Amino acid sequence: MTNMLATILQLTATRNASEDVVQPSIPRQVLQILIAMFVMDTWQYFVHRYMHQNKFLYRHVHSQHHRLVVPYAVGALYNHPIEGLLLDTVGGAISYLASGMTARTAVVFFCFAVVKTVDDHCGLWLPGNIFHLFFQNNTAYHDIHHQLQGVKYNYSQPFFCVWDKLLRTYKPFNLVRRPEGGLEARPVKG
Repeated sequence: MTNMLATILQLTATRNASEDVVQPSIPRQVLQILIAMFVMDTWQYFVHRYMHQNKFLYRHVHSQHHRLVVPYAVGALYNHPIEGLLLDTVGGAISYLASGMTARTAVVFFCFAVVKTVDDHCGLWLPGNIFHLFFQNNTAYHDIHHQLQGVKYNYSQPFFCVWDKLLRTYKPFNLVRRPEGGLEARPVKG
């Protein structure tokens, strides 16, 4: 295990003559994080979609997460251990290695990814939420996926909707004011 960790660190970091890890420039780290976001989205879209299409995997693995018809923040990571391994651990490792980021940059990326995922499942459309300003894949988008009529749509997670739009699994929605207060995400008919 120690050798594997040392190899990963060696592959993803540059070192100076005294063998200290050298952090890349900020623009390079931003580029690495964007690459990791794209890789993570790609991995999670296809694995997540497959878990919905494969009846065995859905019934025995992914359906645990869909017991949450109305998502809530802690439910973001409420899933079967195999799903956590496939989506988060393997997807995270691939993102980390493909982007070439250092361990320090990876901490920033993975903390951001977890906070974003928890926000997507919180079920609240809060005013001024920065995630809602920068990402179409947000709380309302993911609420549609958890609704009974939405389980065949909006597979993308955690950042962008690119794959859903390209592969026609995107389900548009409206935010509708509820009589008792708040907003509700409702799929657009048709």
